[in-house]
Amino acid sequence: MPFAEFVAGWISGALGLIAGHPFDTVKVRLQTQSRYHGIMDCIVKTYKAETVLGFFKGMSFPVSSVAISNSLIFGSYSNALLYLTDTKFKDWKKPPQNSDIYIAGCFSGLVQVYFTAPVDLIKVRLQNQTESTKRKPKPGHLQALYKGPTHCAICVFREEGIVGLFRGSFALALRDVPTMGIYFLTYEVLCKWMTKEGEVPSAWTMLFAGGCAGTVGWGFANPMDVIKSRLQMDGMQGVQYRGVLDCIIKSIRQEGAKVLLKGLTINSLRAFPVNAVTFLSYEMLLQACR
Repeated sequence: MPFAEFVAGWISGALGLIAGHPFDTVKVRLQTQSRYHGIMDCIVKTYKAETVLGFFKGMSFPVSSVAISNSLIFGSYSNALLYLTDTKFKDWKKPPQNSDIYIAGCFSGLVQVYFTAPVDLIKVRLQNQTESTKRKPKPGHLQALYKGPTHCAICVFREEGIVGLFRGSFALALRDVPTMGIYFLTYEVLCKWMTKEGEVPSAWTMLFAGGCAGTVGWGFANPMDVIKSRLQMDGMQGVQYRGVLDCIIKSIRQEGAKVLLKGLTINSLRAFPVNAVTFLSYEMLLQACR
């Protein structure tokens, strides 16, 4: 039942995003704003200035759209894997080859990129608005330009055209295509390793494997995630970068190679619970659909 994979991916993606959005807001601000001196400093400053609501900025738009993105990721992954293994549904008793898992994962990363790019850009820009649109920003803070996701999309399209909405999409592809292969491979390998041959993984196994898959995936994705976020913010207050390579060179020249590790800790902390919830809910929903 190919459609079931998309439905399960849709719901599990929304659940995962709600669980991880506060972590994602802190991650994005650490990657794009130099006024924070670490995770706790960012959390404290955000809470003091914006209350707990500040951690959920930009969530209303992706909470619905990420469901579509996750649906594309899990649906395309599952169907690509079924095609490669010539089967009709996932069977834990006959696990696929690791090479097939990796290829299917890479394919899923490619499929969702150009849907995700505009959504991610809007999310990143809204998350970085630390001031109200009604007052003058403090030194080092970003002036709020957008009243919400729809207003942000309209402004970007008006000022930069359709290309503006896809700013950073190439970096997003470089981040997601190989990483999604690693992501699904880690999950499937851990599930097989922790489960007796011929048995279905337990809920705890799925939780642990999903959490580890998210953490490992973000470990590989983080350097390009930094570049992606900076390219997406570029244009909000003037254009600094001519492309991915120029952004990498300028970022390292200004802040050293460690800049590519910005947000890694918070990404790892966020990735475990988010992907544990996502994979478990996906597998449970998939079984329910069948």
